[in-house]
Amino acid sequence: MRRIMASAVVGLALAMGGAGPAIAAEGVEIPSQSWSFDGPFGTFDRAEAQRGLQVYQENCSSCHSLRLVSYRNLTALGYSDAQIQAIASEKDVTDGPDDEGEMFERPARPSDRFVSPFPNDNAAIAANGGAMPPDLSLITKSRIGGPDYLYALLTGYEEEPPADFDLPDGAYYNEYFPGHQIAMPPPLFDDLVEYADGTPATVDQMARDVTTFLSWAASPEMEERKTTGIKVILFLLILTGLLYAYKRKIWADLH
Repeated sequence: MRRIMASAVVGLALAMGGAGPAIAAEGVEIPSQSWSFDGPFGTFDRAEAQRGLQVYQENCSSCHSLRLVSYRNLTALGYSDAQIQAIASEKDVTDGPDDEGEMFERPARPSDRFVSPFPNDNAAIAANGGAMPPDLSLITKSRIGGPDYLYALLTGYEEEPPADFDLPDGAYYNEYFPGHQIAMPPPLFDDLVEYADGTPATVDQMARDVTTFLSWAASPEMEERKTTGIKVILFLLILTGLLYAYKRKIWADLH
C-alpha cells in the first residue's frame, strides 16, 4: 500500500513539474514564464495557439519547416474543416506521378504535412548562408528549458553586444543562445503581424503566442495525457484507501 501511495505521489509531482529554472549555455539562467499549459491541469490557450500559428505562417515558415504536423491536426486548436482546407490550400505540394508518369503540383490538402519552405536540406542550407534552419516540430522538447528557452531566445536579442564581446560579422548577439552569437536575424519586431482578434502584436506577445503554438505542435497529446494521468492517480488513491480499509477489517480481530 505504501508503494502504491508513493507511486501516486511521485506521479503527481512529475505532473506538477518540479524542475527549477533552466540554465542556458555559459551559466545564463533562463527566466521562468507562466504558461497556460503548465501543471497537471494546464491546457493550451487556443487563442494564443491560433495567434502563434499566424506568426509561424507569416514569418517563421519562410525558413523553418514543421514536418511532423499535418494540417488536419489543427482541428485540436478549434479550426473548422473549411478553415483548415483554406490554410492548407495556400501552399502547393509536389505529387504524382500522374497517368503519364509526370510529377505535378497541386494545392496542399488537410491530410498533408505542413509544407516545408525548401525542397530539400541542401537547398535550405544554400539559401541560409550555410546554416540549416532547424525544423520546429519538436523545438520545445529538444532544447533545455523547453518553452521558456524558446521564448527567451525570441526576446533575447540585443542591438549592441557587451563592450568586451567580439561579435563576428553577420552574427547577432542573443543573451540566451549558446555562445551568445546567432546567425538568425531578430525574427520578431512590433506590429510584424496584424492579429484578427485585435491583440497588440508586440514582440513579447508574438513570442509568447508562437511558443504556445510550437509547444502544442511538439505535444499535441499533452491534454489527453494529463487527463489520463490524473484519472490514474485518483484511481491509485482510492485503491489505497480501499486496501487500507480491507486490511483493517481483516486484522481487526487480531489486535
